[in-house]
Amino acid sequence: MKSKYAPEVKQRAIRLVQEQRSEYPTQWMNIVAIATKIGCSPETLRSWIKRHEADMAGCGRLTRPRKRFCGD
Repeated sequence: MKSKYAPEVKQRAIRLVQEQRSEYPTQWMNIVAIATKIGCSPETLRSWIKRHEADMAGCGRLTRPRKRFCGD
């Protein structure tokens, strides 16, 4: 299924959360604030961040070959 959000929007939202981390007492409050600004749900943005962090660790969505590579 195609996402209704362009990859550029996702990347910008993730970057904003990272850049503004120190401006909020919790990550969730940061996520809620940014999600409101870009028009997605906080849970959607949280999932983008989680996926981004997994991708940066080299173990994004784990397909069978990647599961073996990532040790799962």
